[in-house]
Amino acid sequence: MRRWMVWLTQLPTGAKLFLILSAALLPLALIALFAARQTSEIANAQLESRTRAAANEGAHALEIELAGDMTALRVALNALDQDGEDVPSCARAQGIFAEQLAKGARFTIVANDGRVLCGTTAQIALPITIPDRPGLIAAAIGPDTGLLLAMGAPSGMLSAKAVFPITMLAQIARPAGFMPPYAAALIHERQRLQLQPLPELTPLDRTESASRPLSISGLTFEITLRSAPITSAMVVAMLLPVMMWAAAAGIGWFVVDRLLIRPLRQLRTLVADYQPGEVLDIGLARSMPAQEIRDLGETFRTITDTVAAHEADLAQGLVRQTKLTREVHHRVKNNLQVISSLINFHARGAKSAEATAAYASIQRRVDALAVVHRNHFAEMEETRGVSLRSVIGDLASNIRATAPESTGLSILLDLDSYLSTQDVATAVAFLLTEIIELAMMAHHDPALRISLKPATDTVETGSTVGSARALLRISSPALVDTPKLQTELSERYGRVIEGLSRQLRSRLHHDPLVGAYEIPIAITGLD
Repeated sequence: MRRWMVWLTQLPTGAKLFLILSAALLPLALIALFAARQTSEIANAQLESRTRAAANEGAHALEIELAGDMTALRVALNALDQDGEDVPSCARAQGIFAEQLAKGARFTIVANDGRVLCGTTAQIALPITIPDRPGLIAAAIGPDTGLLLAMGAPSGMLSAKAVFPITMLAQIARPAGFMPPYAAALIHERQRLQLQPLPELTPLDRTESASRPLSISGLTFEITLRSAPITSAMVVAMLLPVMMWAAAAGIGWFVVDRLLIRPLRQLRTLVADYQPGEVLDIGLARSMPAQEIRDLGETFRTITDTVAAHEADLAQGLVRQTKLTREVHHRVKNNLQVISSLINFHARGAKSAEATAAYASIQRRVDALAVVHRNHFAEMEETRGVSLRSVIGDLASNIRATAPESTGLSILLDLDSYLSTQDVATAVAFLLTEIIELAMMAHHDPALRISLKPATDTVETGSTVGSARALLRISSPALVDTPKLQTELSERYGRVIEGLSRQLRSRLHHDPLVGAYEIPIAITGLD
């Protein structure tokens, strides 16, 4: 016994569930199969046989009656078609229809002009289309009246109609000696004439239907029988599957809940409480009854070990990468400062004012790039972006320091705190340097005002809708349109400024009357 228990605990949970359900439901399944099969076969065979016999009998009786009546009516119609005064033919038809007339049937033979030649004096007003071919019989159903049959004379001048009431048809179609409740109906195309209604069914009643076509105008006779009330054997056959389902559901839920659902919930709680960098504690998972869940817990523990090791490696790699990036920016900044110092040293030894000015111009551009690297290096710890306010402030200080003493350069700053990428900051620094130097070349005593404010809808940005933008504006009387300013733009500064605006992916707007340059720039947030 112990060996069997050990073997059972080693089986997968699916195999355990299959064995338990099979052992619990096998007796119920065998009993339900035997009872349902025997009862259903007997009841279905009897009901189908009785239904077919009743349908054949009722259809045969209707076919004989309707065919005989319509044959007599056709003979009278043809005779009156040849001789409208043939009274004996009409009398024979009335004699044949005497019994049917007593049961409520009616027939009439009328001319196309409305004259009644034989039958009831009142015309039959039920809608029906008279067949064009002689000998064909058309049928129509009046839900509250009965069955209407009609035919036309060979000459097409006369037509005959006959109406058979529902009570008469139901009496004719009733099977001889047939006592159990049944329903009978005549069907023509999509119309249905109920001859005999079926009593109200109970939830335990069963029905069986059979139909047989008649040889008259596409009519079909249908009969529906109600079988005997369900017996105790049938009740057992019907209840056993429900009992089996309830037992299967209860046992299946119990087994799955004990072996799978609860352990999985416990394991899910362990995994949900897991924090990155920790190692999953699966002490509880090892005591779970399902082997697969214990294996899953071991897998989670292995994964957490691997993730913890990888995160430690990534953290170390991020520290090394941050240090390396900081070192690169630091060395670039130092190299640019060395280059700026060398340019300044050579500028002092220049022999002419033009050479000194050229050295100063180059030095200002190197200083602009160094300012961007210095401010980007300062923001490396949080990697929020480059502070445009600091970049522009440092740039203005460097330009004022390197401007010639004879130039009365003044720069007023009105800047909001915005952050941007290094590429945008670099382009902004070079653009400001070019425009400030353009003002210095166009006027001997330039006074500039630099502002950085939120971009408004009135400014034509030329950028993608929905992106965050700020408006950079440089204004000065030195930037008012003059021949000297146009000369400097065409010979030296114009192409550089235009290229820098394309690098910023925005349109640079120049107001020649006010003396101002405006350009929207992309920002990443507020400082």
